[in-house]
Amino acid sequence: MSDQPNSHTPKVNAQETRTLPEMGVPAIPFVNWVGLRTLYIKEVRRFFKVQLQTIWAPAITTLLFLVIFTVALGRGGREVLGVPFNDFLAPGLIAMGMIQNAFANASFSLLVGKIQGTIVDYLMPPLSSLEVLVALVGGAMTRAVCVGTAVWGAMWLWGIDVSPDHFWPIAYFGLMGAAMLGLFGVLTSIWAEKFDHAAAVTNFVVAPLALLSGTFYTIERLDPIFQAISAFNPFFYIISGFRYGFIGATDSNLLTGVLVVLGINAFLCALCYRLLVHGWKIKS
Repeated sequence: MSDQPNSHTPKVNAQETRTLPEMGVPAIPFVNWVGLRTLYIKEVRRFFKVQLQTIWAPAITTLLFLVIFTVALGRGGREVLGVPFNDFLAPGLIAMGMIQNAFANASFSLLVGKIQGTIVDYLMPPLSSLEVLVALVGGAMTRAVCVGTAVWGAMWLWGIDVSPDHFWPIAYFGLMGAAMLGLFGVLTSIWAEKFDHAAAVTNFVVAPLALLSGTFYTIERLDPIFQAISAFNPFFYIISGFRYGFIGATDSNLLTGVLVVLGINAFLCALCYRLLVHGWKIKS
């Protein structure tokens, strides 16, 4: 028998052999960055395709709030916290628009999937529950930033002084507030079984907390009982801290606000993650 190799035997390149995947080595690393990025882009494109409704309409509505309250209460050189009333009102309206739209975006994602039967698009891809949660909340935060920027630009064109005084409170309370409502929106979309359920949470929880958060007034003008009640409203700390970044004055303790928002976000993140892992009201 000849020791020469058979001419019909295929030759394997050594370099190609080294690049072949080894058995037992996962094809997807610890974090599926490609899948996470894809789902995030999907969420952003979903609201950006109807940006007239999701970005510009909220900006115009918020600007109308400013016009109405400025005309009704802002005449005569009235000042609040040492600044003109419209300068006091503008940052709170920006923050309120951001958090409300963050909730609206996140509360729609999984709910529409459950109603239309496309929830499998979130469950079948090789994405962990944490990656799905990050993408959904990231999309909500992106919409909040877009709405906040649009409202800020509209107010600047209207002639309102919205120049930042301290950048870090604007970034922290703006982003963390949007993340809080994004997480609460994901929680709502997990729980809700129809659009009426999500609308009920919007009308009876989100809207009242936003309107009673000190956006249009300082809690110093309230009765002590209502001041104590306001201290349990997380929206109050978001809007008060966000306003501090613009006017350099606040009617709350900034450190308390930082810790309250951080604690609530940590709790909501853990709760949403646990529900997604167990598939509560999502997986049959």
